[in-house]
Amino acid sequence: MKRDYYEVLGVGRSADKDEIKKAYRKLALKFHPDKNPDNKEAEEKFKEVNEAYEVLSNDDKRRRYDQFGHAGVGSSAASSGGAGAGGYGADFNDIFSAFNDMFGGGGGRARGGGSPFGGFEDVFGGGFSGGGRRTRQAGIQGTDLKIRLKLTLEEIARGVEKTLKIKKQVACQECNGSGSKSGKTETCQTCHGAGEVRQASKTMFGQFVNIVACPTCGGEGHVVKDRCPSCYGEGIKQGEVTVKINVPAGVQDSNYLTLRGQGNTGPRGGASGDLIVIIEEKPHEVFHRNGDDVILDLAVGFPDLVLGTKIDVPTLDGTVKLTIPAATQPNTMLRIAGKGIGHLKGGGAGDQYVRVNVFVPKELSVKEKEQLRELRNSPGITPAAGDPETEKSIFEKAKDLFS
Repeated sequence: MKRDYYEVLGVGRSADKDEIKKAYRKLALKFHPDKNPDNKEAEEKFKEVNEAYEVLSNDDKRRRYDQFGHAGVGSSAASSGGAGAGGYGADFNDIFSAFNDMFGGGGGRARGGGSPFGGFEDVFGGGFSGGGRRTRQAGIQGTDLKIRLKLTLEEIARGVEKTLKIKKQVACQECNGSGSKSGKTETCQTCHGAGEVRQASKTMFGQFVNIVACPTCGGEGHVVKDRCPSCYGEGIKQGEVTVKINVPAGVQDSNYLTLRGQGNTGPRGGASGDLIVIIEEKPHEVFHRNGDDVILDLAVGFPDLVLGTKIDVPTLDGTVKLTIPAATQPNTMLRIAGKGIGHLKGGGAGDQYVRVNVFVPKELSVKEKEQLRELRNSPGITPAAGDPETEKSIFEKAKDLFS
């Protein structure tokens, strides 16, 4: 949102022209690009100061601004009645005169025969009459829109289509996006339909011309004649649309999809920006992702690991029967082919791995404890059980390890 022009110049609403001019010259000198090279913030402030002065130094514009605010003077303050070079204000001579004094170049204006741009005619062969016109835009390009889309691992594994409601700028229905109540436009009086203006700056190395988009029409070459009261001449309003998004299998967290032309609609018939959909992967309660493979940790009872068994295990698209071979050791990884995540590039899918661990019960009945005590003394269950020599050997190794 634009700042109040009186606030920009630091003057009250009752300030007279001399006060406005004095404040303007002080700020223009402070933020001039020659004093602040490569300073984007100062450059923006310089433009803002010139725009404010362009309105407040003109009686008619100032009256409309006081009555209607920014809407009363259009999307930009510059117009043919008061702008010098590209809307930098009618007091451009004063700025350059002041800079001549600062840099010791007092004869600058004389070289140009009284022109506020000094020696541009000499340098560029005829001042501003030459040069080609820039191609006029059909409206201003709409901005891109970014949203975040959270997906489960199941959705990522096989791909999914999502239907979302998105708030964005859409074409005004009252004026069909033209910004004009009657649909009519007129040639921009600042650039005379060229869509561009030339800005001049003077430095110790000489004077330079910079060709930029016209600040009044934004490079369109025409302006709205009678503003639509619904959208204030912009041709766009805040609205809500429904968008379908096809997400392919195999996407990862922070991947993004670009939907061309689905972003914010451009003002006054301008092309729409893009919709950028950033993927967020939700953590899964059961599976861990490793690229296109998934890992499942599964606790299995000791008897099943020893004797072997078949067990139902979950996958990303249902359950499957998994065979656990006899004498399976803890931390063994068993593979289920093709039950992982679909490959983003090419066909097929990753695998699912089941990491087997021993289930250790926390509570046992008296009978179960007696049975385990009997098994503990069995040579086939407990390593070296009942073998004094083996037990002694293990003890000696442990003793050497910690000595």
